[in-house]
Amino acid sequence: MALKELFSTDIGLLSLFTIVFCVVMAVYIYGYAKKHMAEDARNAK
Repeated sequence: MALKELFSTDIGLLSLFTIVFCVVMAVYIYGYAKKHMAEDARNAK
């Protein structure tokens, strides 16, 4: 029932987009921060 609503109604699709957007942003920010922490560690040596 809930999955049907998630994929078939306007508000469900908007919620799905929001969830996917948040996950993608979290992955991007994690990678960005990890890259810059490694760069800072190299520059500190």
